[in-house]
Order: sequence, then structure tokens, then C-alpha cells
Amino acid sequence: MTVKSPIRSISFIGLGLIGMSLLQAMKRSPLATESAIIFQGFDPNFTESDQQCVKELGLDAFMTDKKALYSADLLILSAPVEVNIALLEEIKQFAPPTTLVSDVSSTKALIARKARELALPFIGMHPMAGKEQKGYRESHEELLRDRRVIFCDDHGLLASEKGVFLVRLLESAGCTTISMTPDEHDRIVARISHLPQLLSTLLMGYCGESISTSGPGFATFTRLAGSSWEIWRDIIATNSDNIAEELDKFSKELSLLACNVREQNLQQLESRFSEANRLYQTLKEMNRS
Repeated sequence: MTVKSPIRSISFIGLGLIGMSLLQAMKRSPLATESAIIFQGFDPNFTESDQQCVKELGLDAFMTDKKALYSADLLILSAPVEVNIALLEEIKQFAPPTTLVSDVSSTKALIARKARELALPFIGMHPMAGKEQKGYRESHEELLRDRRVIFCDDHGLLASEKGVFLVRLLESAGCTTISMTPDEHDRIVARISHLPQLLSTLLMGYCGESISTSGPGFATFTRLAGSSWEIWRDIIATNSDNIAEELDKFSKELSLLACNVREQNLQQLESRFSEANRLYQTLKEMNRS
């Protein structure tokens, strides 16, 4: 039986790795099935062959008419973040005022500020999932299963009928959700996402002449070095202050670590290992729950 819901249609603008993974996870959720939600989308780079492939993955309709595309109950911007920010002007022009706007960008402060300036009903959304490959061919609904989705809501829209339904839809798709401010989000992800990416990139370049002798541990640590600059360019450009601050702080930790090693301060090094081991076990437990 079809359940009447406040979200009956969802448009994805950008059909890459995260957008298509989220679409598949949502579409195959029990709540989406009960509510008969229509999933439509657009990507400016798609050929007719690409359009057919994403339809086979779950897209109900590939739409080129902007007014029809933006008239969905929920818009999810899943292009690179600077493209998403630029699209808000177009959405203001074409979307009805009842349309809820969201995004899956890796940074939130700038897009939330732009949405606020345009008086758009906007809830920022960041699925904490991904891999170094890009594109819809790498997408899969399981990429989002048991992953956290961070909401950034400046106007209490998560308490609205559509906001509550969006949270339920993600939980039905197997995600867990948490909320924070856009500025808090950008400070946190600079540390736990953007810093690891840049360290992996730096280490790969630093060790480049020796990788022929490396083992699986090095490959595991530097997995993120395979990530696309096309995506990370926008992330760094929209969160540069927070990322630079984390790099500065981490460089001080590296200097302290070098001193510990040089002075053979084994007690301090053992303490570092013990704390890291404890936190690693905590992380494993979190990812199992």
C-alpha cells in the first residue's frame, strides 16, 4: 500500500559516486518503496549511454527541463561543492518555494551562507562515505549502509514535515544521522577527512622513489592518494582556513614525534602507541555498531 508522504519526488543534480550511491540506497529502502517516491536527475556530462546506465541503476527519469527538474519535493545537489553553490541561484529562479534543497558537499559553511542569502529552505547533508574512485560506475547502495550522515540545519527545518521524513528515509536506507552547525562541520571534517587526504597525498609523493619496495601497509595508508583532484580542488578552496590550521597543528605534532624518536624517549613513544591502539579499537567498535 502506498503511504502518502511529504516527499514524493527527489531530484539529484550530479550523478556521480556519492549521488548515485545515495540514490540507490534511498530507492531500495522500505520507506521509499512504501511511499512510491520518484527519483529523477540530471548530469551535464552524461551521454545517452550514461543515461541508460543510471536508469538501470535506479534512476526513474533523466530530466533536462530545469523547471521540471527543480520542481521536485526535494533537491539533492551532488556535484562538486563550488558547482553546488553556483546552482543555488538557478534553483531560486526555477524551484517553487515549497521545494526543500539539500546537498552532499564535503564542506558546508559557504553553501549554507549562500542558501541563507537567497532565502532558500536548505538542509546541508554530508554522507561520511566514499572511496578514491569516482563516477556512477563505482556507485553502490552498500557504500552508505551503516554510515553516518551529518545534517547542518540553520533554520530548524529538520523538525519540519519534510525534514523529519528525510531523516526517516536515510535511516530506512541503513544510515545513522547526527546534526551540527555548518561551521562546526567544516572544522571537524578538516581534521578527520581533509587532513588525512592531504597527508596521504604528501606521503605518496615523499616516498615516490621507494614505492617499488613497499608493502601492503604503505598501500593501505596511502589509499587516499588515488583520490581525484577534480573533487578535492573544490573542497580545499571552500575550507582552506580550517585545513591549513589542522596542517599547522599536525606539523607541530610531527616535530614533537621526531624529538621523541631522536631522544629515544621510549616511554613517551609507548604512551603514543597505547593511546592510538585504544582509539583504534574504539573506531572499530563504532564502525561495527
